[in-house]
Formats: sequence, structure tokens, C-alpha cells
Amino acid sequence: MGIIKAVKLCHEYIHRDEEGNVDNIETALDNVDLDISQGDFIAILGHNGSGKSTLAKHMNVILSPSEGTMYVDGKDTSDEDELWNIRQTAGMVFQNPDNQIIAGIVEEDVGFGPENIGVPTKEIWARVENALSKVHMEKYRHHSPNKLSGGQKQRVAIAGVIAMKPKVIVLDEPTAMLDPIGRREVIETIEELNKKEHVTVILITHYMEEIVNADKVFVMDHGKIVMQGTPREIFSKVDELKSYHLDVPQITLLAHKLREKGLNIPEGVLTKEELLERLCQLS
Repeated sequence: MGIIKAVKLCHEYIHRDEEGNVDNIETALDNVDLDISQGDFIAILGHNGSGKSTLAKHMNVILSPSEGTMYVDGKDTSDEDELWNIRQTAGMVFQNPDNQIIAGIVEEDVGFGPENIGVPTKEIWARVENALSKVHMEKYRHHSPNKLSGGQKQRVAIAGVIAMKPKVIVLDEPTAMLDPIGRREVIETIEELNKKEHVTVILITHYMEEIVNADKVFVMDHGKIVMQGTPREIFSKVDELKSYHLDVPQITLLAHKLREKGLNIPEGVLTKEELLERLCQLS
């Protein structure tokens, strides 16, 4: 069993009228099967309402299954006795860092989580220093988060999760509110954590360029996983992705258009360097 495993996972949102009667039931997850290995970099794609954020919230027991089972490090998330352990295993980073940063000083915010679970003071500060180092924010440790850029704030939020020493970090559209520079900072931080620290990363995003280095991609639509594979395998299916209202990286799309014009270029080109190499081979 992987570090994260979903078996026939279902989740329903029940909407009620003013009198408390059931108005309608919305199925957000529909028999999802998922198995993620420790140390993987996983990307989850899908248009708005596809169920990807609902799936993420099951990994940290923010939500519980309506049916089926979610396992985190072998623990059933419906077991209330394991809730504390699961939440220490899988840390969450949300879209808006302002909703996750609560202290007036960066280092105090990063140390809040470990302090909350009773980590000794000496170890807390060691964890804070280590976490800030991993996201390259050491020199900002005495700054106010309010004076940081969006990308810097998000890296502080990630440091706060790292300080809890989770095996898994789940990031729910962490770059959605950032400019291109901030997005690049955060993605580089995530990739470095995955490669150097072997932290399992689960990235939920709608920016296709962010996932070209992922180990595996899952595409969701109407609560189901409708595609899965490596980034190259997924982005080779341009028309199928478009049928789910998703795009591909600009370089991949350009290669696809050139292929349609008759050039001998394979589908699934992921980087500009790769495209240039292919074009040079044609000359």
C-alpha cells in the first residue's frame, strides 16, 4: 500500500433549504481509486468543480468519506483515534497564504505548529531554522509576513508545514494567487523538497507548466479520475485534455501544431529545449 491510497472513495455535499430539508445532493467524488508511493511527485489536474480540492481535503481529514476509504500511511481516515497522527503525516498548504499565516513574525509562524503539538522548545527552533533553510527564507526570519511578497508568504506557509516533519505535503493550488515570479519560486521550492528530502508532494494546480517534472499526473472530471500517466503521456493527448476543458503547456501546444502541419515532431514535448532539439534534427 502506498503512502496515500483511496479505495472507491465517494464524497457527497448535501445542500439543505432554510427549513433543514435536503434540497439537493452534489457528488464531488465518485468511486475514486488512487495509490501514491512514498517520495513521488504527483500532480492532480481538473477544471473547477472536478473534485480535485475535495480529494485533497480527504488526505488531511478535513473531510471524511461518504463511502469508500482513504488511507494515509496505512491509517484509515475514518478512524477518529488516528486523526492526530494522520494530520501530522500529511500537511496541507492552501491557495491563499494569508489564511495560513497567523503570527506577526516569520519564525514564530513557522514554529507555531511544532509548539502546538508539544515539541520541546530547543527542537522547535532547530525545526524552524531547518524549515526556513529548505525554502530559502532564512534571512527573512525576523520579518513581518505582511511585508513579504506573495511567493515569499507561500514559502513561509510551506516552511510551517515542513516544521511539522510530514511525510506528505498536499498543496491545493498554492500558486493560484501569485504572479509568474512567485509561482516559479514556489514550484522550485516544491521540486527541491521532493528531490532532496524525498517528501511526497501532491500538487493540485491548473497551471500546466508547473507539472512537467511530476512523476505521475491524474486528471479529474466530474468527481472521477479520467486520465493518468506521466506528464509526457498525458500531454501527448492534446484533444482528449481539451475535451475536459484543460490546456497543455504552451511549448507542448506549439509542438502539436507543428506536427499537424506535417513536421516530424513527437507528441508530448514538454520543454522549449526539447522542442529546439527536435527542430534542429529536422534541418
